[in-house]
Amino acid sequence: MDRRQFLGLSTLAGGLGLVTWQARAASFFNLAQPLDTTGLRTDSARVFDLSVSSGDPSETGVMLWTHIAPEAVRAGEPLFVQVALDAAFQTVLVQVQVPAHEITPERDHTVKLDLHGQLPAMASGGPFFYRFIYDRTVSRTGRCRTLPPASASLKRLKFGLLTCQDYTNGYYGALAQVAADDSLDFVLHLGDFIYETAGDPRFQSLPFADRTLVLPSGGLVALNLSDYRAIYRHYRRDPFLQAVLEKHTFIQIPDDHETANDCYWDTTRDTLGAPDHPYTTDPAYGNSPALLKQLKLDSQRAWSEYVPARVAFDAQATHPHQALGPVYRRFQFGQFLDLNLIENRTYRNAHPCGEDDYFGRYIPIGCNKGNLAGRTMLGATQLNWLLEGLTQSKATWKLMGNQTFFSRLSLSGLAPSLSTFNVDAWDGFAAERALITGALREAKVSNFVVATGDLHTHMASEIKHSFSDINPLNVSNHVGVEFMTPAVSSSALGEMLLAKADDTTRKLIIQGLASPLLQQANPHIRCFNSSSNGYSTLEFTDRYTEWVSYTVDKASNSAQAKRRALYRQRKYIDLPWLVPQSTLGW
Repeated sequence: MDRRQFLGLSTLAGGLGLVTWQARAASFFNLAQPLDTTGLRTDSARVFDLSVSSGDPSETGVMLWTHIAPEAVRAGEPLFVQVALDAAFQTVLVQVQVPAHEITPERDHTVKLDLHGQLPAMASGGPFFYRFIYDRTVSRTGRCRTLPPASASLKRLKFGLLTCQDYTNGYYGALAQVAADDSLDFVLHLGDFIYETAGDPRFQSLPFADRTLVLPSGGLVALNLSDYRAIYRHYRRDPFLQAVLEKHTFIQIPDDHETANDCYWDTTRDTLGAPDHPYTTDPAYGNSPALLKQLKLDSQRAWSEYVPARVAFDAQATHPHQALGPVYRRFQFGQFLDLNLIENRTYRNAHPCGEDDYFGRYIPIGCNKGNLAGRTMLGATQLNWLLEGLTQSKATWKLMGNQTFFSRLSLSGLAPSLSTFNVDAWDGFAAERALITGALREAKVSNFVVATGDLHTHMASEIKHSFSDINPLNVSNHVGVEFMTPAVSSSALGEMLLAKADDTTRKLIIQGLASPLLQQANPHIRCFNSSSNGYSTLEFTDRYTEWVSYTVDKASNSAQAKRRALYRQRKYIDLPWLVPQSTLGW
């Protein structure tokens, strides 16, 4: 910023009044007088054991988060927060006091502050610097950004893309790389921030003896709120996860593992569907609807406590559809980009071909019930919200943050609708997908991009309204592009599926996922690699969007990033197809 802007903000900083403010998770008071910050203790981990983080930016604020170590809590001791223009806190813009009664075991000693309306609107969105002070001890300094104002004229915006960070299944070298990337404006986390399992051999290869996790319940899978909270606390102690959360403002959405693998909503019994969870599979629990519903409520509560999202949890609610949310939400970056962040686990129907692993949720050969009308992944209210947001947007770019693969993924080109690979993804809800792509085509929506996680794969795909139409010259059939970011540390797709399969199924998977055959069956998929971990970046400019995928070895705590692929999608001033700028092979 120039000198005039800096002086203007400095004047604003000196004019703070004493005002009572209500935040989403905690009430706080703006302070009229500067804090005395001389002689503060700097052993931050003793008090702020899980460090700090920020999320859900608005034009004039951001959500700030921290956790007070229970043994450091002092009766009657308030918490202070400062936000400044500089890391030295010479120009403090906001300083607030959180009353002591807000630091409670009822929220597991987490504190979330909504600073919307408290920060100045800036075209650059910052950065701002923030810190917490408790019992004369200062936290580590976090850096955050706000959204640009609606009038801002942007020409560039860059996201880091993350997903699937199973703590027990590898090191977080990928997060260290993202933390060090100063070119990023925000980080978009597409789900599976935690895994509900603590060494379950069905999903985890478990070669990392120093990455173990013990649940309070003593089981392998989270059974209650205490288990979920313990998992979040354990993950957030990782120094690389702390570093990336301190450095970047996150915008995130949960997927299945924040609750239970491949979960859905069982409309028949009006409860959580969790096909692999002990509450479903263990006769001792009797597949109890009450236990499963409470499990969903517990996972929602823990997520709301440990993720700095502007989403409130009602502890008095007895139904998950009224307790949290809506988790789906929209972020507008001036007139440049609209981000629609969808949530596809709370309202979705059961899997169309049964709940078995193979020949049910995966490789349901001969089953095409995903095409049945009326099946929903989003639920009617969220679907209408999404369609309105996409078709009415005036932004140059329309980005959808999405958990499961949106495009078609078939193992055979001969009968693609009968040989889908994964009906836990949108192939299990093909009719609803067609509603979305049809609306995009009818409204002539241009520059539609989907960012996806979940499948532990580096993938770039074109999105078609009809995937059976393979005519490359039918431009009207092309509605957008999709980029999937690989897993940070969870087992790569091939590794995970082959470990669970019998010999016959293993052979089928190897053949189907072999890149030449997969490309033949899915000509819209331009890049596919399911053998490595990492992360990706997604940059938008006034001429194109560019996806860069990186491989980072999860077996090393000091691994460096290696570029896997780079694809570019130009604005629709010319041809709409994905163009590989550089690719290092499938």
